[in-house]
Amino acid sequence: MFNDRAEAGKALGSELAKMDLHDPIVLALPRGGVPVAAEIADLLHAPLDLVIVRKVGAPGNPELAVAAIVDGNPPDVVLNREIIEAYGLGEAELDALVKEERPELERRRGAYRGNRKVMSIRDRTAIVVDDGAATGTTMKVALRALKRRQPRRIVVALPVAPPDTCIELEPEADAVVCLSQPPSFRALSQHYRDFRQLSDDEVTQALHEAARRRKTESAKD
Repeated sequence: MFNDRAEAGKALGSELAKMDLHDPIVLALPRGGVPVAAEIADLLHAPLDLVIVRKVGAPGNPELAVAAIVDGNPPDVVLNREIIEAYGLGEAELDALVKEERPELERRRGAYRGNRKVMSIRDRTAIVVDDGAATGTTMKVALRALKRRQPRRIVVALPVAPPDTCIELEPEADAVVCLSQPPSFRALSQHYRDFRQLSDDEVTQALHEAARRRKTESAKD
């Protein structure tokens, strides 16, 4: 049980600090992953950026993902070919579904990132952070897109997740660091005393604060 996301981030940062991490960059899945990642970035003296993912739902079943769009330059589209085949979706229909979700991805990019560009992760250790994972689906999509950007290494960092989810994430990354793996996992909220929803403004503020810290550290160096 963590008091809040900040406490979880401090605990994760302490574990990650023991690892040999070449030129690390911390990437948060918003919104819940941001305060966790901010603490890690502060402890590792690493930059903080986002991995913004938008699910593309199946026709008539928006909760079932046929694809996902991951923010980037340009954005990456990761396909769930098994679901696409099950629904018999052609290329034109799939393109239309993806197109419908692009405005929301762009809205989130504008709300969270503003004019800041996506940071390069090429030849760096990308530490991908969320406040936990139930099925790990969003994390998997993010990892598959990030691999195309040629990081040296990908490390998944989670405060809590079921054991099966951690096992499923292992082939997708070079390392998975998960502090708590309760076999009776039911809901992520049960593992935090404070699990309130974050606003877009709080996400933006956390990014601004991380950038300010990095600028101050660079000035001292």
